Parts: sequence; C-alpha cells; structure tokens
Amino acid sequence: MQSSRHSSDELRRRTTARDDDGSASLEFITVGLVLLVPIVYLIVALAEVQAAVLAAGGAAAQAAKLYARADDDATGRDRVEDSLALALDDFGLDRSQSSVTLDCAPAGLPCGQRGGAVTVTVDILVVLPLMPEIVGVQAAVPVTGAATAPISRFDDRFGEAE
Repeated sequence: MQSSRHSSDELRRRTTARDDDGSASLEFITVGLVLLVPIVYLIVALAEVQAAVLAAGGAAAQAAKLYARADDDATGRDRVEDSLALALDDFGLDRSQSSVTLDCAPAGLPCGQRGGAVTVTVDILVVLPLMPEIVGVQAAVPVTGAATAPISRFDDRFGEAE
C-alpha cells in the first residue's frame, strides 16, 4: 500500500512540474517588452531634446559671433538666419519650429554699435515623437539657447571715425 502511495505522490509532483514548463520564457518576454518599449521611447525622446539643445546653443553662439563681425546690420541678420538654418539642418530639426531674436546693448543705440554687444536667443519647440495631438495641442518641449558676443570698439561699420 505504501508503494502505491509513494508513486501517486511522485506522479503528482511530476505533473505539477510539467504544468509550469515554458512559462518562465513567456514571463521573461512579456516583462521584457513591457519594460523595453517605454525605455526605448524615452531614449528616442531624450535624443530629440538633446539634439535641439545642442542645435540651439551652437546656433546662438555662432550667430552672435557672425553678427558681431558683420559689416552692417542687414548682413549680420542674414548671417544669423544662415547660421540657424545650418545648425538645424545638421541636427535634422524643422526650421518652422524655431525662432531667433537679437537684442543689442547698449539699449537705444543702433544694433551693432561700436563697443556694444549683441545677444542672440534661439528658441526651438521639440515635438515629441509618436505623440498624438490632443485637443489641437501637440506634446512638445521648448528649448532655448542664448549667446552674447561683444562688438569691437574699433569697429567702424557706421562711419563714426570720420
């Protein structure tokens, strides 16, 4: 009687063990996907934002330098726009989602005044990838880069030395 009892317990253990076969791999795949997809999305979104941060900072720095060395205001503003377009193209960003502003010091004098300074601010709106519009509003992160460049006090772009 004991041998039949022993064999039925052993049979029960084997059956229970067989019922769990393969579930570890299924659990691993399920948990892996549940964790992996958001992590990959986060990496892609952060890469987009980081690209915009680098583009805004680089474009602002170069635009300020180019404006400070330009011969006149119109040439300087053209160089600022070219610098912004180049930086955005380098990072694969859309020009329509960006803007640039110039502030000149000292206030009240023409922009590019000898001994003054120019501050260029670049604003970029980074639209998050794969995010739908909700009630007409796109999920986006604003990024700003600014730089100031001095204008040489020996610069004679306005003919002041005459």
